[in-house]
Amino acid sequence: MMISLGIDFGTSGARAVAIDATGETLAEAKHIFTGAELATAPAQWQTGLFCLLEQLPLELRQKIEAIAIDGTSSTVLLCDATGNPIVAPLLYNDDRGIAVMEELRAIAPPHHVAIGATSSLAKLLWWQKKAEGAEEAEEEKPRATNHQPLATSHSPDSRLPTPSQEEIYFLHQADWLSFLLHGQLGVSDYHNALKLGYDVEQLCYPDWLLKLLLKLPALPNLPQILAPGTPVGEVTAEVRSRFGLPQGCVVRAGTTDSIAAFLASGANSPGEAVTSLGSTLVLKLLSQTRVEDAQSGIYSHRLGDLWLTGGASNTGGAVLRHFFTDAELETLSGQIDPDRESLLDYYPLLKAGDRFPINDPHLPPRLEPRPENPVEFLHGLLESMARIEARGYQLLQQLGATPLRCVYTAGGGAKNAVWSQIRARHLGVPVAQSAHAEAAYGTALLAQISC
Repeated sequence: MMISLGIDFGTSGARAVAIDATGETLAEAKHIFTGAELATAPAQWQTGLFCLLEQLPLELRQKIEAIAIDGTSSTVLLCDATGNPIVAPLLYNDDRGIAVMEELRAIAPPHHVAIGATSSLAKLLWWQKKAEGAEEAEEEKPRATNHQPLATSHSPDSRLPTPSQEEIYFLHQADWLSFLLHGQLGVSDYHNALKLGYDVEQLCYPDWLLKLLLKLPALPNLPQILAPGTPVGEVTAEVRSRFGLPQGCVVRAGTTDSIAAFLASGANSPGEAVTSLGSTLVLKLLSQTRVEDAQSGIYSHRLGDLWLTGGASNTGGAVLRHFFTDAELETLSGQIDPDRESLLDYYPLLKAGDRFPINDPHLPPRLEPRPENPVEFLHGLLESMARIEARGYQLLQQLGATPLRCVYTAGGGAKNAVWSQIRARHLGVPVAQSAHAEAAYGTALLAQISC
């Protein structure tokens, strides 16, 4: 019996789903990050990965033939030649890349998806500038008498090695986690690499990016890019021995968490879409045409012969959990009339800045006026997020995407029936829960077949 394992790393924790050849779920595992710092620490990612494997029954592990991993889009890190992270990762929503927007616009084509404060390429250029500054500062210092070792995976910090110190690799979260299993450093997939500037239509690094590499001596090694689902290599002997995996168990190139959620939904026809209601709000519409508009935070992933077009907003579940507990969300939602529109007009954000459908790193949160009645306040938040979602899909269609026919919902917010009814009222199309709630299920499908 063929068993495939999908592993999903999100902002609050990690999950694993094992399926057989028919798609039936055989086992699931979960690991929750319990501290604010845990989701940013590679050592904790590694702990989560290994905990997930250990939770699966040994009898099942011995039959796993393929594994794939997804991670949060544009969560990136730098590693040394042995794979040890040498700096703290920059997460998907880290916008310090705003400091290099002028340089980025000067080298990338107009409206390219990589032109964004949170893109992988913006973070890479930010690291590059920091490395150059560190090198200049080092030249001005008196020579030290004691050697200071670089940070390891157990203690990454904000320091950067200078180009002369060691070879450096630039990886996405899913790339590094997969490396822990197959041991091959510097391999990624074209879903994760899209915001790095990789050309997903021509399947190569574009000339403008290659020219950039020649001008930046401190630039880390960029990963080799494969199609999601492509076999990368077998799990190492050490991993196979530790977890009881079989000889020949292969690790495949992964994807991002939002695309994994799309794959799990059951959507497969143009016009079908998936909204992921997790910590953030992510829209993915399957389209016959590719849509790109960096000014609005819109980009398209390649999915076979079709395009998965959409964007990600910083609004979402993280805002709701800032004001309410899960129990309060359930109780208060039950007191909302979903057929009655709330007149409260919010733009719910925890801090300034959004990516889609308004791509503005300075966009201020709008959370006033706040009524005393928590039911009314929650109603206003849910209604406003539904407006943002509807605005996003409208914008995709205005720019040429296939017309929206239905929306599947993934993520924790999919369980809120009242919110789904509010969203359906704004979207004007049927809204249903995804066939499978866990993004890890979609990654397990990817482990079976490539996109």
